[in-house]
Amino acid sequence: MTRPFRIGMTSVRANGVDHGIESFGRDEDPLILLVGGTTMLSWPDQLCELLAAGGRRVVRYDLRDSGASTTIDPENPGYDLRDLVADVVALVGVLGAGTAHLGGLGVGGMVAQVAALDHPDLFSALTLVGTRSVAPGPVDDDLPDHDPAVMVAMFSHSLPDWTDRDAVAAYAAEGAELVGDDPEESRAKAVQIWDRTPSSDPAVHQANQLGMVFSRIDCAPRWRERLGDLDLPTLVVHGRDDSFFPVRNGEVLAAEIPDARLLLLDGMGSALRHAAADQVAAAMLAL
Repeated sequence: MTRPFRIGMTSVRANGVDHGIESFGRDEDPLILLVGGTTMLSWPDQLCELLAAGGRRVVRYDLRDSGASTTIDPENPGYDLRDLVADVVALVGVLGAGTAHLGGLGVGGMVAQVAALDHPDLFSALTLVGTRSVAPGPVDDDLPDHDPAVMVAMFSHSLPDWTDRDAVAAYAAEGAELVGDDPEESRAKAVQIWDRTPSSDPAVHQANQLGMVFSRIDCAPRWRERLGDLDLPTLVVHGRDDSFFPVRNGEVLAAEIPDARLLLLDGMGSALRHAAADQVAAAMLAL
């Protein structure tokens, strides 16, 4: 009997951390490991299922201090970007794969870039979605930063009561259009994230919803100048309507990685829309 594509959620220990993961597909198929940005729910169910139907074993996971992974103090993380890269490397080993196609979305794309640069023999392909080649903070002169009008609008909204599920969902929907995202998809994802948050602490809920932890970790040294060293099939996906990481970031990233394919998606902002799942899955399976 054929196993269902969606296997379910569990936790695995790697690099001294318990990581919440969800698996799709057959264990014997080539691995696609998807780095959460920051939770695994950044990667839509439909995309994971399509990749599994295409003959891949898909594992998506939560970064530290998010989702079902080890959460200690998201306001004062005691680790840096290279520790998150070490988590990726350890997960490939724990999952029993010799190599993996590595996917990273948003801040997870930054983790994925450094992992592929530092461990070139461990990854067979790279997919980078809605990300950029520099860490959070001031950007290089040739890269566009967050749209200032959008940032003003976002920060003019009062923060919700992070322990109120409905208020958090409404806040996500209200802010979605500002960054080119679908309000109802954002509302549904916020509810999913809220339901999976293993704490009633408002700081933990905020970290899960907004990915605040990543802005507090040390991401040095820079890696942009090394992108030309990447020697693996690479797909860069970016939404044309992304005002958080404007589309020029994706264009520059693809130009600096040798032979990278650039897939620009109309009507998409910072989040992977469900409607894009078919197109993104086909491009990933072609690597």
